Amino acid sequence: MSIYGPYEQSLSAVLTRVEQEIQQLNQQTLDDHQPKLYEHLIGRVKDPDSMVEKCHRKDYPVTTYAALRQCHDAVGVRLVCNFISDITRCLKQIRQADWCTVVKEKDYITNAKPNGYRSYHLILDVVAQFEDVDGHQPGHFYVEIQLRTIAMDSWASLEHELKYKHNIKNPERIGKELKRCADQLASCDVQMQTIRQLIQEG
Repeated sequence: MSIYGPYEQSLSAVLTRVEQEIQQLNQQTLDDHQPKLYEHLIGRVKDPDSMVEKCHRKDYPVTTYAALRQCHDAVGVRLVCNFISDITRCLKQIRQADWCTVVKEKDYITNAKPNGYRSYHLILDVVAQFEDVDGHQPGHFYVEIQLRTIAMDSWASLEHELKYKHNIKNPERIGKELKRCADQLASCDVQMQTIRQLIQEG
């Protein structure tokens, strides 16, 4: 049986709802003749085996409760934006939304991880009609939102792929090159933002 127990279908329904709510925010923005909030929206319920592995890694018990309460990313949505300012606009819309409450924020854009990873993470508390792991109905479900530019997302995808390659001969050098690449992409994001502002002002 899945680590999510009887809540697996509920998680899929929560994901669908969050995706629809974010798509609606984007449509309202377009209706107001503003640039789109994001380029891509990617959602997933974390693979049960990956959640088991995470519980082991974090030293949590391998239980449904730990998967849905101690871990906050059973449901995840990634928003890939064109510009850094679009991430700021997305954040503003989500913070003001009436369908969720932001319970945690981590800014890895201003404060990149040591390896160069950049992204903005939100943990949302979403109330849904389903019973939750605490027995409440309507229930509370955690959803992680990651916001990135296209450059940040490309780097993270490549870094993730390389991280899971085994028998790498030069891990330190590869780490340094990845960090340098991340810094160059971050600089490119800032330049693109400047160009966008110049065009808008012109």
